Amino acid sequence: MERSQNALILLRQIIRSTDMQDKEISRCTGLTLPQLMIMQTLRQSNQITTGELAKEMGITQATVTSILDRLEKKELIARERGAEDKRKVWISLTPEGLELLKGAPTPQQDYFTRRFDDMQGWEQSMIISALERVAFMLDAQHLDAAPMLNIGQIDRDENH
Repeated sequence: MERSQNALILLRQIIRSTDMQDKEISRCTGLTLPQLMIMQTLRQSNQITTGELAKEMGITQATVTSILDRLEKKELIARERGAEDKRKVWISLTPEGLELLKGAPTPQQDYFTRRFDDMQGWEQSMIISALERVAFMLDAQHLDAAPMLNIGQIDRDENH
């Protein structure tokens, strides 16, 4: 088998693994991966504004707002106007949201991040360099992407 075929198989394995994780999260929690990650970030931050949440996650405020709207409809998060500054809206998990997180699977990027952080700096640099090259070869270097392993639109409705 040619090396290019081996490389394509590896890329396909990564894509399939990500897709399978996405389906598992949906099956276990009824959430999309971005929804789960926002809830996990909220659990760590306790209370946070939409802008701060977007910055922390590396995605746009509009995307975060869209995801929060869906989570609020499920009564997993609460929005509360600031007591001192009425323009600020604080986001927090509801008790139902906290309970759902207890049984949620660990996202792949958490495993990846831990394993990547355990690597030597030169190994990390080599992986980043190789992935940059792959993105260039697929003409994908110009695409905007959030730092999460997810297939499709980040703010998609889980019913579509």
